[in-house]
Amino acid sequence: MNGRAQLSGPQASAAGPAGIGFDSFGTRPQPLPGADTFPKVFFAAARLRGEAVMFREKKLGLWTYTRWSQALAVVEELGLGLIELGLAAGETVSVLSNTRSEWIYSDIAAQAAGAVVSGIYPTDSAEQVQFLCEDSGSVFLFVEDEEQLDKFLAVADRLPRIRKIVVYDMEGLHDLDDPRVVSYEALLEAGRAARGRLGELEARCAAGTPEKVAILVYTSGTTGKPKGTMLTQGNVVSAVRSLFEVFPDVSRPERMAFLPLCHVGERVIGCYYAIFAGHRLNFVEDPNTVFENMREVQPGIFMAVPRVWEKLYSAVHIALNEATALERLAARLAFSVGEKVAARRIAWQPVPLHLRAGYWLARVLVLNNLRRFLGVNRVEVASTGAAPISPDLIRWFLALGVEIQELWGMSELAGVSSLVPKGKLRPGSIGVPLPNMRMRIAEDGEIQVQGTQVFSGYLGQPEKTAETFQDGWLCSGDIGRVDELGYFYITDRKKDIIITAGGKNVTPSEWENQLKFSPYITDAVVIGDKRKYLTCLVMIDQENVEHWALDRQVDFTDYRSLTRAPEVRELIADEVEKVNARFARVEQVKDFRLIDILLSAEDEEVTPTMKLKRKFVEQKYAHLIEEMYPKG
Repeated sequence: MNGRAQLSGPQASAAGPAGIGFDSFGTRPQPLPGADTFPKVFFAAARLRGEAVMFREKKLGLWTYTRWSQALAVVEELGLGLIELGLAAGETVSVLSNTRSEWIYSDIAAQAAGAVVSGIYPTDSAEQVQFLCEDSGSVFLFVEDEEQLDKFLAVADRLPRIRKIVVYDMEGLHDLDDPRVVSYEALLEAGRAARGRLGELEARCAAGTPEKVAILVYTSGTTGKPKGTMLTQGNVVSAVRSLFEVFPDVSRPERMAFLPLCHVGERVIGCYYAIFAGHRLNFVEDPNTVFENMREVQPGIFMAVPRVWEKLYSAVHIALNEATALERLAARLAFSVGEKVAARRIAWQPVPLHLRAGYWLARVLVLNNLRRFLGVNRVEVASTGAAPISPDLIRWFLALGVEIQELWGMSELAGVSSLVPKGKLRPGSIGVPLPNMRMRIAEDGEIQVQGTQVFSGYLGQPEKTAETFQDGWLCSGDIGRVDELGYFYITDRKKDIIITAGGKNVTPSEWENQLKFSPYITDAVVIGDKRKYLTCLVMIDQENVEHWALDRQVDFTDYRSLTRAPEVRELIADEVEKVNARFARVEQVKDFRLIDILLSAEDEEVTPTMKLKRKFVEQKYAHLIEEMYPKG
């Protein structure tokens, strides 16, 4: 770096004279002037949009509609109900539920009443619920149903500060006799009865300022107890305004809501941004029906973590494996044309007329059918974040006709700090800084950030907060680089760089991302720090590998036996060798083991977005790792 940090952003010089920033593309007028907190954004939007449809939600097999005016009434009644039950401004409310409209209503209503809102993953254990409620100082808790209420009841004697628990779905709980438990409907009724005091809720909302904490987002806790990331109203509003400036308009403003709302991505980049921009949110029926619901909705905007994009790619792979020989040939020919078009677009070159004509034909005959099958045929804006995505996957979807814009951020940055501009793809890049953000590469290679979305600190942990900053810049923990056009790239996590016994620095994420492009592999962790060579722990894709095994009459009875079948090991070995061929010998994996337990978001080895936690995996599967490093 020649002792100097490299900068990019609207207030800093780009790495070269042709640097690209979002200010280069122009901006659109910002709606809702004066709405400097998110509750104010919602109230202004609801009054402006009135009878237009805000939400769609599938219940009991039918899609139901909610208009902005109806949502406004619900939020007002919930806010008044919370005040009637004694919620004071500045107190904290937690929500323990899957993604549903009631989550959003509760969130906005509590914020409007002056509270801070903290989300809890629905897969968390009772002990985790206890820790998060204690640490956040929550006094109210919203839970989805009997299952989630049971988690609270298991630790209720250790949570004396919780005054009220509001239950969305009371099925099986009507005989429950606990004065602290109230139904969601009862809370709404209390709010309706207090309509005459609407001025008090409006006054509390008006008293909100950009400096006040709006939400708590807890880190995944891979290196200790989770930390409560405090995001202010200013952080949140700045994030959604920036996204509104840089994302293009769409003709079909339908989008899905299905990722956990306690994750900053779905909450801020998903739902908050949709509310700000006026997009229609479609809540899925169940986490297991996401892809079915996508085919029904055919959204115009689709944002998802890499694992979802990988599952879509795998679905096409499976479908083509089961297709006729003629259909497979047609798909190969169509994708070969799509790949040529994608290569031109990635190089920022015009597509010749003959290639455009060939691609139109490929779309009409083959690719559009595959897009409809996936539910992405009408997608105009697609994006991904929260974890690294394989550049090969970006190229594949571009050949299909779906341009995925990669974004990058952290909970500490309200979810987003940079984005790849539409029509200016560079696979492998996390893009350029948003208009209100500055990014630089520090002397040690770390990506550091300044801007209006930088969080106010970790709740009750000033020392940890101070450790996160260097000379006024937020330290992301990601190692990266910036190119001549100001595009940033992440090469690894600062703490994950492997130094082999031979002194070679290896960035494991690069190898892992290549392997995850395989339809048979969900995730992988490369091992090798202070060891003579690299090895890998692999988590297979259950559905795809089962299909593969059934087609070849491989004997297995369950997931464990599937991972132990010699034929499956040979399959994964071939996938590993394909990736090894792309790397220098010292960066190649010499051996691997399959994790033989079917992991879910409830297991400590994975995050709620199904990313393997490197340290946990290394500790829990130490016996498998040692097998790959025989003594002598």
